[in-house]
Amino acid sequence: MNTIFIVLPILTLLMFDLGLTLRPHDFRLIVQRPLPVLAGVIGQIVLLPLIAWAVGSIFHLDTFFFLGIMLIACSPGGSSSNVFSMLARGDVALSVTLTACSSIITLFTVPLIMAWVTAYIGTGADVHLPVGNLLMQNLVLMAVPILIGLGVGIKWTSAANRIHNVLKRAAFPALILLATVFFIQHTETIIREFPSLGLCITVLILIAMSGGAILSYLFRLKGAEQRTIVIEVGMQNAAQAITVACSPLVFNNETIAIPAIIYALMMNVILLIYVGIAKMKL
Repeated sequence: MNTIFIVLPILTLLMFDLGLTLRPHDFRLIVQRPLPVLAGVIGQIVLLPLIAWAVGSIFHLDTFFFLGIMLIACSPGGSSSNVFSMLARGDVALSVTLTACSSIITLFTVPLIMAWVTAYIGTGADVHLPVGNLLMQNLVLMAVPILIGLGVGIKWTSAANRIHNVLKRAAFPALILLATVFFIQHTETIIREFPSLGLCITVLILIAMSGGAILSYLFRLKGAEQRTIVIEVGMQNAAQAITVACSPLVFNNETIAIPAIIYALMMNVILLIYVGIAKMKL
């Protein structure tokens, strides 16, 4: 089974669901509270890829795994971060705004960053990135569903809420299905590489979350805002990374998607622990 036929509808539905939850007033936070929004954007768009580059280099990752680490690091924030922020008694409105902002900004930053990464790796690795294809794919699979969801949410608010309630329950089982299919297809590689790759990704997530905490301190954020920044910087959209890796129009390489699968597992475990600790301290 080609994984792309599973991940494409999952990503499209996740983006449509994100659009359903957005309202024009969500973007007012950019003007009303620019500091926490700026801290979150810097953490996700700038800091996380830099951390991934450093960690991937230190662990001397295989070329495809290095690409996978960089791909998940420069992907947008995961929509599940809104739920984790709520559980951690964070700032849910800020979380929604940051997820929306990162989803829009990374439409353009992912092609730029990954083009630079593939150029750095060199042609000797036989890795090529059609930047135009990636940009168009991002626009079709992410921007369009978000805009449609936003339009439905504005025009038919009650219906949008009902659809959202269904989709948010289906999202996690769908991702579990994707992870299961991926594991079955790549069992040998995942088991062989998990000790080193799993450790690398765990270190990446922990440093990223620590970076979020440091950014919060530098921007003088406290309490709910700080918890949300930590979660947002640590949680990425694995479905987006898997789509780019597996797409016949882009990398067409499922090995590059393996770090995203492991990242999805580890980020949920680590962030659930963080949520538990955060609630104990409140």
